[in-house]
Amino acid sequence: MGAALFYHLTRRPLEATLPVLLEKSLAQGWRVVVRGTDEARLDWLDERLWMGEGFLPHGRAGRGFDADQPVLLTTGADAPNNPLCVMAVDGAAVAPEEAGALERVCILFGGNDPAAVEHARGQWRALTGAGVTAQYWSEESGRWQKKAESGGA
Repeated sequence: MGAALFYHLTRRPLEATLPVLLEKSLAQGWRVVVRGTDEARLDWLDERLWMGEGFLPHGRAGRGFDADQPVLLTTGADAPNNPLCVMAVDGAAVAPEEAGALERVCILFGGNDPAAVEHARGQWRALTGAGVTAQYWSEESGRWQKKAESGGA
């Protein structure tokens, strides 16, 4: 059973944090799904990933070769690229059963948005209540620090 890592973004925005996590996942040999809730927002992230430093191979779902993408950006629950990691952004859902079948789930949420923080708390309760191991990471000190851990139910 995989682990869920919650990243509380308080200093760096999603478009700065996501590429770092994606690079680490790809270095592990994992395929990744980045799951969002809004197509326009994923188009925006797609553009930012192409404009970033270095080459980060990725594609948008439904635009061809989904199964071949090392990183696939989607709003759907399906995962045609057979990922070992799902990164949920903007409150995207991750089911406990899905988390259990993956190596890792990363939930990235904006720390300055009270609704996003509350939603992430609900995701924490749902996942840990179903027995998924979870860690809470915060960057409020200027570097990432693990602030909490739960072994699941």
